Amino acid sequence: MCGINGIFAYHYAANPVDRDEVIRTRDHMIARGPDGCGQWFAEDGRVGLGHRRLSIIDLSDSGAQPMISSDAHYVVTFNGEIYNYRELRQRLETKGSVFNTQSDTEVLLHLFRERGDEMVHDLRGMFAFSIWDNIRRRLFLARDPYGIKPLYYADDGWTFRFASQVKALLAGEAISWDPDPAGVTGFHLLGSVPEPFTTLRAIRCLPAGSTMTVDRTGSSSPKRYHSIASVFANAENVSGPVHTSDHAHAALRDSVRAHLVADVPVGAFLSAGVDSGALVALMRDAGATKIKTITVGFEEFRGSSSDETSLARNVAMRYGTEHAEHIVTRSEFEADLPRIFAAMDQPTIDGINTWFVSKAARQHGLKVAISGLGGDELLGGYPSFQDIPRWVRSLSLLGSVPLLGRGTRALLNPVVKRFGINPKGAGLLQLGGTYAGAYLLKRGLYMPWELNGVLDAEFASHGLRRLSVQRLIGRELQPAPRSPFARVATLESCLYMRNQLLRDTDWASMAHGLEVRVPLVDSILLAQLAPYRGNFGGITGKRLLASAPTLPLPEALVTREKTGFTTPIESWMRSLAGAYCGDTSARTDRKAPWARDWSQTVSRSLALAQ
Repeated sequence: MCGINGIFAYHYAANPVDRDEVIRTRDHMIARGPDGCGQWFAEDGRVGLGHRRLSIIDLSDSGAQPMISSDAHYVVTFNGEIYNYRELRQRLETKGSVFNTQSDTEVLLHLFRERGDEMVHDLRGMFAFSIWDNIRRRLFLARDPYGIKPLYYADDGWTFRFASQVKALLAGEAISWDPDPAGVTGFHLLGSVPEPFTTLRAIRCLPAGSTMTVDRTGSSSPKRYHSIASVFANAENVSGPVHTSDHAHAALRDSVRAHLVADVPVGAFLSAGVDSGALVALMRDAGATKIKTITVGFEEFRGSSSDETSLARNVAMRYGTEHAEHIVTRSEFEADLPRIFAAMDQPTIDGINTWFVSKAARQHGLKVAISGLGGDELLGGYPSFQDIPRWVRSLSLLGSVPLLGRGTRALLNPVVKRFGINPKGAGLLQLGGTYAGAYLLKRGLYMPWELNGVLDAEFASHGLRRLSVQRLIGRELQPAPRSPFARVATLESCLYMRNQLLRDTDWASMAHGLEVRVPLVDSILLAQLAPYRGNFGGITGKRLLASAPTLPLPEALVTREKTGFTTPIESWMRSLAGAYCGDTSARTDRKAPWARDWSQTVSRSLALAQ
């Protein structure tokens, strides 16, 4: 896991690459790659690539990057892990490729020579990389199917820049800080910035499962090579044998086995949930020994249902792990808050929990940890899997009546405000009749009609037009799967998980030089489980996962009411919000959902950091 960056002065009249800018951008990401750094510049001064290294596979100096092919035709800078690199290497060697390292990075160079841009279809892993083609004078960029690893770029019409972080691009000191109303509005609507937007006009995110190229004529539009909606839709259109839980168990074991490929020990985050516990058990089944597990608890939760430490300890004992616990105090939270905001690359209302468990994992000597992230999206663990289809069934007919939804909302708004009812309730008829609208209701932080009270009215109006949030949500359902389960799974995976959970996991873990792997967020596993569409032979998805290990999870853990992996952030945040942001007159609205207050704290803090 690493930090990557580069500059390509593609226009004939553009200034040559500023080497100092490449270094400034690269070294802003030192936390992502504390084990080493490198840079490469083309002889004509038109291309520069940078790399910060976190050594996981091939720890020797031969694995350093940017890596140049033996014939100097190609140069790669790569962030991520390719879990099937050994199989790919073996195949390439049978065709005559000669390798000089044991790294997965070199596999990318040989695979690009053989397959060109289509190489991405052969990769199993999490990745963001660029390959400079010295022959065609062309830059190729790619990002993994789920978007586990980030990749941001800026193109001013003369020069193309890219990096693993928005703040790293800004550190190069050549990009405008002008805000993008679409990105800022998107954060207030959803609690995270939806790709491809960022909070800055000049910077875009390469969408998950996409590639793009840059040559002397400029950058191409991103080209999608993987779609979660398509995987579900295709599975519905293919007839085949009836799937059983045995098939699903085998797919889960295979994914965990693949995610253990490393030349350093692989530990695990362990909560009291099914996802993390089952993955630890499957790690043991896959042959992992001396597994280190990390659990984070909070002083305020001691003795409550939100305290996960004792249950996690029991799971660790059941599977014989080397277990460690870290209890977070309010004083530690307050002390870490400036560092949290400094590491937060794009505004988000989440990520605090990942910050502390990653911090603890690194303090206990881990460089790689397995996380259960993605289990709810893959196996239907959220209430949204029931709520959204029910709303659509109930409201689609009424919602199609022109102006009825808007009129009802206008009538209900004063009632909602007067009695402190959740403001989403007023928009149920207007939005609940479609999957895009119902998803916005379910996951939305603020509703579109509330933004004038949060942002400048003109800025919010411009942002809403540029963002077109329901259209953005609806695009993820093209082609639309037929089953309600597949539709919700697609939306949760492409929006909440991708833009919030995965992005937060990246910045919060990499701030501590920790690589987090997510076996339940895997394109191969998705293709294997998609035919089930939530029907696992009469058992729920979580029971399926719990029963996958040779030694299944205990029944008490499976039947325990879901509490989520939470922090006591509400009480901490409410007392800190005004004073921390330098506005002692600020007061939070204690009737409002805590995430709304926290979003304002985040907004002000990141604005101050600018």
